[in-house]
Amino acid sequence: MTYDLAIIGGGPAGVAAGVYAARKRLKTVFITKDFEGQSAVSLDIQNWIGNVTITGADLVKNLESHLRAYAADMVDIKTNQLVTSIKKEGDIFTVTTTKDTYSAKTVLITAGSRRRELQAPGAKEFDNKGLTYCASCDGPLFADMDVAVVGGGNAAFDTAAQLLAYCKSVTILNRSENFKADPVTVEQIGKNPKIKILTNVEIKEVKGDAFVTGLTYLDKKTNQEHALGVKGIFVEIGSLPNTGFVKGLVELDPYDHIKIDHRNQRTSVEGIWAAGDVTDGLYHQNNIAAGDAVKALEDIYLYIHYKK
Repeated sequence: MTYDLAIIGGGPAGVAAGVYAARKRLKTVFITKDFEGQSAVSLDIQNWIGNVTITGADLVKNLESHLRAYAADMVDIKTNQLVTSIKKEGDIFTVTTTKDTYSAKTVLITAGSRRRELQAPGAKEFDNKGLTYCASCDGPLFADMDVAVVGGGNAAFDTAAQLLAYCKSVTILNRSENFKADPVTVEQIGKNPKIKILTNVEIKEVKGDAFVTGLTYLDKKTNQEHALGVKGIFVEIGSLPNTGFVKGLVELDPYDHIKIDHRNQRTSVEGIWAAGDVTDGLYHQNNIAAGDAVKALEDIYLYIHYKK
């Protein structure tokens, strides 16, 4: 059969789109490896609107149960599958996965991204034990504590700005002399008396027992190692969008994010939309991803019913 819509990805964006697709009576195939987004490992999420606090595990359960409650005979949920390619023939898309092939009139890509992980001894061992990749999710857990931010781009300085609101001190560690962040951002945040900025440093090891207690870093200018005592380490060294299966099909930016029309989430290929972390949007958060997916779904509905 040919579906009205194929949704690729099972995080907040994909689920939001799936719920709206069911309510709008669009025959949809929902393809995902699982329902776990990057926030799945967070112990305490305080910015998911509608919940004062929720764990990442509970958020995942709620997303899946919400979609299944509405899916009925409209949304066919296909889990444990990864999309390997999308091809367009005329007005129909062929979506190939690791298990099957599906046909659809339209496609919404919500495949998310994966964090670029810190490559240092101890980083994996203390992941989610004081080392985190999501300040908006976990930052408030470190109130009145000394923390570190690894990175030198806008995301790193935005994270530092968030943490300065409630942390005792924030140390930014950047691997090079220059920052990728906007100069005005560096200047403004650098004026805060609670911040310390270190450049030309390399993280050598994450230290701890049950939880993070600090890190060691190499000062590449002096070739000396130093210890830094912190309770939290926030890694902001970039993310990698999951867009390998659409390379050569839709237009991507230099970082492999899908370029979209931000009014409606349309891509460079007619019939394909994208929402969430796979896009070149300025901000990537759960709430934004869900909202952008709903925006896309509204446009997809009009496209299917009124394009001709």
